[in-house]
This record gives sequence, structure tokens and C-alpha cells, in this order.
Amino acid sequence: MTIKEFAYSAQQHFQALTGETFKRAHIYELLAASFGYHSYAALSSESVVFPGPQASIPDAPPNTALRQRCVELGYTTSTADSVSAEFPSLIEQRRISFVKLPALIATLRRRLSYRGYGAWQGDDEFDEDESLVHFIDEDWPPFPDESRKNLIASDLLTALEGSASKDNANAHYALALIHAPVDVDERSPGIDYWYNEEKNGRVLDGVQKEWADEYAEMIASDAKYEFHLREAGRLGNEQALLDLAEKFDDPSFFEIAKKGHGHDPLRVAEIAEKLDRFDDVYHWLTIAAEAGDVESMRRLIEEFDQDDLPRRWTWVYLAQLLNTDLTSDDYYVIHEDGSHYDDDVGGTMYVAGQEGIKLRPLSEDQDALAHHKAQALYDRIH
Repeated sequence: MTIKEFAYSAQQHFQALTGETFKRAHIYELLAASFGYHSYAALSSESVVFPGPQASIPDAPPNTALRQRCVELGYTTSTADSVSAEFPSLIEQRRISFVKLPALIATLRRRLSYRGYGAWQGDDEFDEDESLVHFIDEDWPPFPDESRKNLIASDLLTALEGSASKDNANAHYALALIHAPVDVDERSPGIDYWYNEEKNGRVLDGVQKEWADEYAEMIASDAKYEFHLREAGRLGNEQALLDLAEKFDDPSFFEIAKKGHGHDPLRVAEIAEKLDRFDDVYHWLTIAAEAGDVESMRRLIEEFDQDDLPRRWTWVYLAQLLNTDLTSDDYYVIHEDGSHYDDDVGGTMYVAGQEGIKLRPLSEDQDALAHHKAQALYDRIH
């Protein structure tokens, strides 16, 4: 059953139950109210709704919101009472589900980060919600093969594709993540051999045909990934824009003003450096340093703020407040494999670490100001 079929059957049910004429559009509005939204447009913007393996359970009993919405739509109080009593049962019987797109995206990004795709941040909106577990398996395969399809409910895919067709940026981005070709660099050399042989006219059978078909599917999935990622970026999804910068060297992310919210500044700085956008590297390292990343402070002192002595001292004082003295040498001994030296193991010692930063002193007034700025930044961190 599709959502359209559900709306039709619910319309017929309530007309027979109450004797009132129901508009089909109002069924959609009541469905939205069942899931805590004031309008179906709001539901469609933030979530996807579809018939799934089981019904979604609202966070709170929807009867009051349903009854109020029904009255707002112009139905009598007795009809509103009937609707608020019956609608949740219809949702459960027809297994109507909904998934919030930000939570789905965070879930997908977290899973994919384990396979080398970008990075997942703990402050992403992520809810280990049982409704998501039904659609995304913990054992995410590394390639977009047939097993990948089995992890995402086909009805959820259909709902996402329908939402994406209406220019929903988050739906496009979720579809991009579903088709993301993780671990591309680890694909075996020559994996395309039988695919190319078949394209050149060779008739294949058995395992050779299976390998050719698998590679063809991989190509199709890669194409879907790039299409949905570019569409999400075109529609303004910043996560998609950053992925485009990382995967396709597309600078669009950096050409739109950013405040730094919701992105890992170290990841953004690394991507900017790959694109030789050193003003952006400086901008995002500064965001990281102001958030308390001491290594970013060191880089700013050594590479970017050479002509601003008070600013360099500000970073030194901020690091000190964070229990790191950047002016002290930090040397230690290691084994050949880079592990810290263990006397019980013995063997050749190698020196690692770095020299402390040496800066000219500031005037008394400048030094006081640098201390004041460092304290202000420290207070913001805490």
C-alpha cells in the first residue's frame, strides 16, 4: 500500500464512520498531526513517510493534536472525536512509518565514517531510534552490491526518491549516502576486467557474468551517488557541498559564507588545503583553535600569524590555560615503528617530538591585552 492508497482508504473509512465528506488533502494533514507536525508540508520538508515493516509510534499520544487539527479543518467536534480515536489505529494497521531526514542522515554518516567516508561528528543530530535500526543494518557492506539494497527498506527508498524529486535537499543527500562508494581506493585492481570484456562483445556466463554484473551495478550506484550529491549541494545542503569539495574538488562550499557551525573545522581545513585555498585553511584553523584545538594554535603561530606577534602570544597563553605549554620542547624516544620506547623491549632509540615555540617578548601593554584575549577565548570554550 502506498501513502496515496492509505489516504484514499482513510478517507472512505471516515466518511462511512461519520457521515461527513472528507477532503483527501485533509487526510494528509491529519497524518501529519499524528506524527507531531502542524501541516503535511512541514512533515514532508523534514521527514519521509511511507508504509514500512512496522508503524512508527509517536512520541506522545496524538489524540489531542489530531482532534484539534480536525476541528481547525472545519469538521464537527463529534467527527473530531471519532478521528482522534480511530486514526492511530489505522496508522498501526497499515504500518505507516516516518523517518526524520536529519536523523537518517546522521545515522548514515556515522555508519559510513567507519568505512572511511568523511567524518562523523558527535554533535550531528543522531538518535539511535529503533525505527531507523529497522532500515539500516550495523554490518554495512563496503561496496554498493546487491546486499546493500537489502539493508534499506524499498519503501523508504521510494519515499526518499519521491521527496528528492520535489527538490528536498536532505532527501537527495540521504540517497547520496546510501549509494556512497566507500573504500573506492581499496577496490581490487582489474575488478572491471570482465565488465569491459562483456562491453567489447564477449559472451560471459557463470562467475564471470556475475562479476561483470556486479561491476555494472557498482557503476550505476556511483552515478546515483554523484547525481544526488550534486543535487543536494545545488539545493544548499552544506554537508553535501563539503563532500563535493572532498570527493570532487568542487570549491562551492568555500564560496558560500560560513559561520563554522555543524562542521568539523579540522576536516574543512584539510579539504581547503587540498584545494590550495589557504585563506580558507587559515579561517577554519582559527575556528578550531578558538574551540580549543592546541595543534591548530601551533600551526597558526608557525605558519599563518608570523606577522602578528600579539596574536601569536594570545595562542600561547590560550594553550597554557588548556594545560599545554607550546614554548617548551617536547621530545621523546620511540621505536622504529613509532611506538613509545619501552626499556623492556630495548633496541634502537629514535627521537621524536618538536621544539618549543620561541617568540620575541611583548610590551607590557600588549602582553596584558594578549592575556586578556586568551582568557576571553578560554571562557568561551568553557
